[in-house]
Amino acid sequence: MSYSLDVNGKVLKADVDGEMPLLWVLRDTLGMTGTKFGCGAALCGACTVHVDGLARRSCVMPVSLVRGGKVKTIEGLSASPVGRTVQQAWLDLDVAQCGYCQSGQLMQATALLEANPNPSDEEIAQVMAGNICRCGTYDRIRAAIRQAAQALAQGTQRGAP
Repeated sequence: MSYSLDVNGKVLKADVDGEMPLLWVLRDTLGMTGTKFGCGAALCGACTVHVDGLARRSCVMPVSLVRGGKVKTIEGLSASPVGRTVQQAWLDLDVAQCGYCQSGQLMQATALLEANPNPSDEEIAQVMAGNICRCGTYDRIRAAIRQAAQALAQGTQRGAP
């Protein structure tokens, strides 16, 4: 079946089975390889994307459930002030080590700050708990989220790309 998907503000067509996970449509059909495969069971968060503004695990989401929705991937994260600010905080604090999980971490963190611009440490820990980092950069991830939240509150977020 043919699906028209709004991905990062562009309508893209994919001729795939409706049960195909969104992850594989993005990666294999549309060539958007920034979203990573981690576990295939929605347990690690590496495949996190935004669907209609909410963080979702694309490895278990059939593309048929996305019909009519808006998908944002790591490739489109810098289009929003929150996304750019989170990315800058990641760079400022040298969060990534191997980097494999980072697209999912960034997507989850951005969804958190878009929904709650001033999260407590407990809220950050709770929301980010489903995103696994094998390198163990959790302290830097939480610090980067706090830095981004502070920059957004002070109006010092990054401008347009």
